[in-house]
Amino acid sequence: MIAQVIVDVAAKQTDRIFEYHIPDELGKVEIGSRVFVPFGPRKLQGFVVGLSNQSQYQGKLKDLLLVVDEMPPLTSELIKLSKNLADHVYSYRITILKTMLPRVMRANYRKILVPESSTAKNMSIFQGEPLDLNKIMDNKQIAEIRKLLRTNVAKIEYVVENRARIKTENEYSLSNTKKGYINIYETLRKNAVKQKQLIMYIIENYDKFPQMQKEIENNAHVNTVSLTNAVKSGWLKKRESEIYRNPLTIYDKEKKADKKIKLNPEQKKALAEIEPAIIAKKPRTFLLEGVTGSGKTEVYLNAISTTLKAGKNALMMVPEISLTPQMVGQVKNRFGQQVAVLHSGLSEGEMYDEWRRIRRSEVRVVVGARSAVFAPLKNIGLIVIDEEHESSYKQEDNPRYHARDVAIWRSNYNSCPLLLGSATPSLGSRARAQKGVYQLLQLPHRANQQSLPEVNLIDLKKAHFSGGQFDLSVQLVEAIKKRIAKKEQVILMLNRRGFANFMLCRNCGYVMKCPNCDLSLTMHKDTNKMQCHYCGYSTAIPEKCPNCQSTKIRFLGTGTQKIMTELEKIIPGCRILRMDVDTTRRKGSFKRILDAFGNREADILLGTQMIAKGLDFPNVTLVGVVNADTGLWLPDYNASERTFELLTQVAGRAGRAQKKGKVIIQTFNPDHYAIKLAETQDYEQFYQYEMHVRHAGNYPPYFYTVLISVAAKKEQNAAREAFRIKKWLQPKLHQSTIVLGPTPSAISRLKNQYYYQILVKYKKEDNLNKLLHQIQDSAQKVKKYGLSVYIDNEPERIM
Repeated sequence: MIAQVIVDVAAKQTDRIFEYHIPDELGKVEIGSRVFVPFGPRKLQGFVVGLSNQSQYQGKLKDLLLVVDEMPPLTSELIKLSKNLADHVYSYRITILKTMLPRVMRANYRKILVPESSTAKNMSIFQGEPLDLNKIMDNKQIAEIRKLLRTNVAKIEYVVENRARIKTENEYSLSNTKKGYINIYETLRKNAVKQKQLIMYIIENYDKFPQMQKEIENNAHVNTVSLTNAVKSGWLKKRESEIYRNPLTIYDKEKKADKKIKLNPEQKKALAEIEPAIIAKKPRTFLLEGVTGSGKTEVYLNAISTTLKAGKNALMMVPEISLTPQMVGQVKNRFGQQVAVLHSGLSEGEMYDEWRRIRRSEVRVVVGARSAVFAPLKNIGLIVIDEEHESSYKQEDNPRYHARDVAIWRSNYNSCPLLLGSATPSLGSRARAQKGVYQLLQLPHRANQQSLPEVNLIDLKKAHFSGGQFDLSVQLVEAIKKRIAKKEQVILMLNRRGFANFMLCRNCGYVMKCPNCDLSLTMHKDTNKMQCHYCGYSTAIPEKCPNCQSTKIRFLGTGTQKIMTELEKIIPGCRILRMDVDTTRRKGSFKRILDAFGNREADILLGTQMIAKGLDFPNVTLVGVVNADTGLWLPDYNASERTFELLTQVAGRAGRAQKKGKVIIQTFNPDHYAIKLAETQDYEQFYQYEMHVRHAGNYPPYFYTVLISVAAKKEQNAAREAFRIKKWLQPKLHQSTIVLGPTPSAISRLKNQYYYQILVKYKKEDNLNKLLHQIQDSAQKVKKYGLSVYIDNEPERIM
């Protein structure tokens, strides 16, 4: 048999199938297996994407060296998906195959220096073992190694390491009869207290063995030494048993939802459309448009329940890690141990174990963020994407896939329905529903029949402010005080983290910028640093201007840290929890903050956009938006859509139970249509208006778009290559196709790279895919000159 392998080198020359002979001693090799193969002088990891009986190659094929896993990590479905994606997202196939696996399963390569003779082995440089070249930094050692290689005293070998490790725990089984243990007990000395405790525990729990070490230690009140001695004495047998790291144990202490929520007529009507498609195995896409609090989650859970009863499995996706704890809690309460969770907040070990539970078909429901769309789940009967409008479903770097597009492909492959849900669907999805490509289902009222919260706009140009800063209006502060006095809770959103947005010298006008990016540094008071939110650069907060040494410096702009400090001064004694990237870096921090707020340990939850979606706290009666304009004037065609979505979503956090809700939105642009329509939460009106704007500007969903970006350390090199690409591309396209640029990106320099962009807008271009692949291939040649070319199909951001 011959294995068709994609090797772990992301380059044009290697982006094809290589054939290897499968030796008899390797046994059965399956599609989706990870293998080690010889590749020139190296050993590489690769993926088997096909098997055949014969080859077109005239010479002798090299042998596969090793199959890494007992069970192929990738299903045949995912192997086929990788081929389709490589064609549409302009990424090498190996990059996509590796993206489908947990980080810990991606190969780690080491270069080692191996002595060629017994004499060389005794040289001091080797110290009795091969030398790891990845760790050599000393110039003298580097010179010595070169000499050894020139004189053939040593050679370089490449070692492929697999970082994935299973977790084991000692398991103890019995080696005697119950009567035998009674005899042992009777022969023990009186002062052998621990041994007697252990043997008595064995006698009383004879039928419950084998048992894990922790279980015996906790219940018998013995330690590891007692168990080790018991094994030495032949009383117990020990073996290592694999156990899963379980991230879901944090939900075990929580109360389970005993009562099943009764669906209202609108929910029943939506479910009545979805369930027949599940049972009939129809790959239909449904768009569930429901106002905030309309009970979309309950529709999802009922649809998943129907799927499981039909003998199928379900995949459910949420956009943010911050949403995952609440959603996972609900799904686990409903479906118990059948649930696995996948998101970047898990440790590498937890991710690996959850992924293996899915691959081994030990779970039936998967809940996760963007990358969960690649879960190796078989027999899929339903895919759900909650908050489908969210831009976080689009991968920002290579491979630039959109989870919704991947979900549509998997829906078709598995002949199962895809359910997209949102209070504010993306314009593209809503337009497809209007054309009948998707089936539109609507939930126009809240599930508890409560009205939507009252929304008030505060014009910051005319407002009076509380405190010494110009951030919190008197109306907003008074409303917060009233809610706290009534023992109710408040959610406050400002989509900017940090304390101040930039440092300004009033003497010379100097603004402190990042040395690597074309951006000002943000002040973070808790770490006493000025930080760049793009490349991570940080430096100490200056006491005087670095340019003119003046002490007349000011820190301007507002972030979540500053608002928290202000509130603590204005409302002494108020309890505030802050939720942004800075406070949620540690594992489990999302859940800890949300649990504390849910348990009413705080009066105010203050955060960035991560608190705007999906959260459900019955005691929240006021939502405040400190500044609604933070994303409104970004140079992006969908800035208004994003602003409307964010404001509508965060407004929906208020008044979700019996208490009436109120929303206060502070803005400098109260007459802007996105903010005006967010006030009435009128999605349909916004959809009509924004579609006119898009039509006038020739933007999606009326046109398809492709963004070609060129990056280089020297600006003129990036510009030159971008103009060369446009000159080559434009004559090959239809006259109706619009090519904008090249132009510098809105943020022209990031991480010491200058960016130039070309935006292609088209309605029908049969030849474009082929042309873009040619650009991708030629990008390999210009890389040696320090140029990088990126292609983003249907970009979420044009910046």
